[in-house]
Amino acid sequence: MAEATISKTPQRRARRSIIYYLAALALVGVVPSFLFAGVLIERNEAAQEKTLETLILATTRSSVQAVEREISANITTLRVLASSPALREGDYRGFYARSKLALVDTDTHLFVVDPDYTTFASTRVPFDSPRVQTNDIAAAQEAFESNEVVVSDLVFGAISKVWVYNILLPVDLGPEGKKLIALNQPASNFASALSTNSLPEGWNAALLDNDGQIIAATLDGGNVGDQFTPFNAMEQPYATGWRRIETSSGPAQGVIQRSAATGWRLVAWAPASIISQPLLTAMLSLIAGAVLLLGLILAALFWVSRRIGSSVRGLARDARRLGAGELVEAKPYPISEIAEVSDALAQASRDRQAAETEVRFLMREVAHRSKNQMTVIAAMAKQTARGATEVGTYVENFERRILGLARSTDLLLTHGRQGVVLGELIANQIAPFSPRDTRRLTLSGPEVRLNMQAAQIIGMALHELSTNAVKYGAFAGDDGTLSVRWHIAGEKLHWIWRETVARALPEASRVGFGTTVLKTMVARSLDAEVERIGHADGIEWRFAVPLASIDPVQAPEPEPEQDLAAE
Repeated sequence: MAEATISKTPQRRARRSIIYYLAALALVGVVPSFLFAGVLIERNEAAQEKTLETLILATTRSSVQAVEREISANITTLRVLASSPALREGDYRGFYARSKLALVDTDTHLFVVDPDYTTFASTRVPFDSPRVQTNDIAAAQEAFESNEVVVSDLVFGAISKVWVYNILLPVDLGPEGKKLIALNQPASNFASALSTNSLPEGWNAALLDNDGQIIAATLDGGNVGDQFTPFNAMEQPYATGWRRIETSSGPAQGVIQRSAATGWRLVAWAPASIISQPLLTAMLSLIAGAVLLLGLILAALFWVSRRIGSSVRGLARDARRLGAGELVEAKPYPISEIAEVSDALAQASRDRQAAETEVRFLMREVAHRSKNQMTVIAAMAKQTARGATEVGTYVENFERRILGLARSTDLLLTHGRQGVVLGELIANQIAPFSPRDTRRLTLSGPEVRLNMQAAQIIGMALHELSTNAVKYGAFAGDDGTLSVRWHIAGEKLHWIWRETVARALPEASRVGFGTTVLKTMVARSLDAEVERIGHADGIEWRFAVPLASIDPVQAPEPEPEQDLAAE
């Protein structure tokens, strides 16, 4: 019973116009965007607040660091002045003069404090001025007791009559006893630390001492010397971020930074409404822009789909022509990507026709070159056999010549129809025989390309010359040199092989394969002039090859096998 043959054809999936997919894409892209808008608005508000928080924290931290740098610089200045020899010798007048000169043109002043808390040698007044009681006894007492540098809180200067802060350094003067060397500066100097690190609009900042007095503040932050009143900053805990603060003007966001060197606090705050208002405006703008964008998308969707559809159908027609082997011309489609595909299809059609032509050419070329190779190898085998006395020598010599031919063939395969570079061919053939001392070998000449026939013949000639150089010539000893030069003159390529040795080379007693290659094969196959010249210090071979014989575009036909073998 014959079996029934059941052919299954693949089911064809339903096809839809590109308009359908573009419409689906628009819905998938736009509708979820509106559903996600609420989440984005909430996240956007949080992100904006986080960015603002980071800015405020960085700004206040920078301000505190500026204050600490100022105090650290003053402590360094105080230590340098306290090391004065005049002070150690009890020469307070000399110490006063040196300090006054060092602090000239600054708002910084120096004075000395006795254990009874009286001051003298103040650079604010003449040296002989009467002593006065310091207004900062608590800080002076702490410095005497701790024997460490003390930075005071805000003090109203007894002499300067302005709000200042003091830096007190205990110094043991031996017979003079322990004293305090002090520097003070007006508190107004710290105002620059707040102004140079500007805060966003609506924000205020104040630098407070450990008693809650204002050392420096922005325009609406308060006056120097007043107690800070917008909120109780001294009871607010420190935090790594900002926090909600209830001020006398309503809810606010605030940041409190503390100076590790002084214990002073830097507070920055702004009303909550100022923070939320820009975010609300941005969210309303986002919603309005989204609605407008949806309208534009829907309006342009139909027009775009029509243009894409017509372009894609044109590509389909071009693809069918390409499949049939016809030449496809690129078309100026309005969409750049589709136009690029059209260009690619046109290029592919040209490449296909060129490839088919190339394949046919290469098939003929492979057959032709294979015949040439067989002819050369057969001639090499016969000629090598003529001078061989034993099988081992024959195999070794024949193998070396085959390898030399192979190196030339490798270069042919690498460069293809462009031709083999003569310089590469020379270097490649000489390389296995050349000595380690590179100074004994010189190659020079312009770039010249050879066809297959010329590369094979010249390659064999170079191999034979290199072999003879190792056996009898430049490379046989340790002092010989070889120079290979080539140039083009008129319509011929001239290349010269010159070996230099310490003694003259003997004339060959018989004509071997090397001489056959050099005098016969090169001359006959390439229509070249070959001349051997003996010198007292070596040997020289001169070759003059017509350029037509080495032209990669058109190579001469090889000589028949029997001509080479008969030599």
